[in-house]
Amino acid sequence: MTKFRWVICALLFFATTVNYLDRQVLSLTWKDFIALDFHWNDNDYGNITAIFSIFYAFISLFAGKFIDWMGTKKGYIWAIVIWSFGACLHAACGWATMALTGIDNIEALRAVEKGSQIALMVSSTSVWLFLACRIILATGEAGNFPAAIKVTAEYFPKKDRAYATSIFNAGASVGALAAPLTIPLLAESMGWEMAFIIIGAIGFVWAGLWLFLYTSPSKSKYVNSEELAYIDSDKGETVEAKTDKKEPKMSLLDCFKYRQTWAFIVGKLMTDGVWWFFLFWAPAYFSELGYPSSSGMGQALIFVLYLIVTVVSIFGGYLPKLFVEKMGMNPYAGRMRAMLIFAFLPVFAMFAQPLASTSVWWPCIIIGLAGAGHQAWSANLYSTIGDMFPKSAIATITGIGTMFGGLCSFAINKGSGKLFTYAESLGEEFQFFGVTGKPAGYMMVFCYCAVAYLLAWCIMKILVPKYKLIEL
Repeated sequence: MTKFRWVICALLFFATTVNYLDRQVLSLTWKDFIALDFHWNDNDYGNITAIFSIFYAFISLFAGKFIDWMGTKKGYIWAIVIWSFGACLHAACGWATMALTGIDNIEALRAVEKGSQIALMVSSTSVWLFLACRIILATGEAGNFPAAIKVTAEYFPKKDRAYATSIFNAGASVGALAAPLTIPLLAESMGWEMAFIIIGAIGFVWAGLWLFLYTSPSKSKYVNSEELAYIDSDKGETVEAKTDKKEPKMSLLDCFKYRQTWAFIVGKLMTDGVWWFFLFWAPAYFSELGYPSSSGMGQALIFVLYLIVTVVSIFGGYLPKLFVEKMGMNPYAGRMRAMLIFAFLPVFAMFAQPLASTSVWWPCIIIGLAGAGHQAWSANLYSTIGDMFPKSAIATITGIGTMFGGLCSFAINKGSGKLFTYAESLGEEFQFFGVTGKPAGYMMVFCYCAVAYLLAWCIMKILVPKYKLIEL
């Protein structure tokens, strides 16, 4: 048997790594580099991440349908080229801000008096320019997961899909892991603009590899008959039956008729914002504790955090495989049991802020475990789509769920920016669970992160208590 399916999985892994690297450039440069140029505060950054999230959510509703319509090969190419272009375009925001505000050089930009009218004009102009770039980035990145989940369903039988998904989904953690080791160094030595250009350009290299290597399993010259039979082993389909079979299409509105769709929506709606909060705000949080991303300690904290996420989350995809093979459970039941186990890891997030006064490594480890719980949860959640929906609808359902996950991300990021700015302005007067000031704001968000997964699991179990395949 050939093993080309794992080559495809590796390509998905690298695409997801690039996807998250491109997202992380802003979060690792805004506080210590970009904010110095444009006089941003937490609310400005919160607005940018929130608009990115809401636009990502809106585009995701149609991105999955676009992938199902365009096909995996062409759809994925379009997605990564658009987001890579958007990532590189961020580098032009400084030049455009100076051109629009009439400021000649970067030194004059930084020397603008804080709180003055010109400082307000600089910050608002730059925020709008960055928002335009983030919208282009979001448009392309919305296609990544619908395409990747569809490819996984094409190349892997059900019992292996959660494991394959956990591997490529670990690209999110590896991207976040590599980011603090590379992006601050690039920004420090070459300027934050070059960090966007260099990281963004990697996507164009991946597009060339995808164009050369990918085709459907039945048409691939790298997949022999034994591997194809293994890929199709769920239903005992022959190669001929598989290639001749054409599944009926499911319209976007029809998708909402099924409880299985709503179970997936709930899983994404209640939990995606937690991951995006950690992704966008963890560098700023450690900076608040005295360890900016430009420092060696700040980079070490982010590295260890995502190292924990990466190692633990890959096991999260293998766990349901054990339940299926060793305990004879059906794939859906095995995934739900695994998701319940990993829903308990984020509970520790409520202790991150109280323990920060003891050592900064405590919130680092705790957020790492919570993030690992999310990634393991997410890998299994994505795989439930392939368990219950026909392959012709997988990208569409993924896009729908991702849209609702983006709505949660918008709410958390927008709310966090406003909350932290408000809490900081009140100082000791703002209290929550014995914590005061801005740390109390972080404490409030951490508490939501702690309970979100268990609540989501309970609602999903009520909606779809047992495995039920949707047949068109």
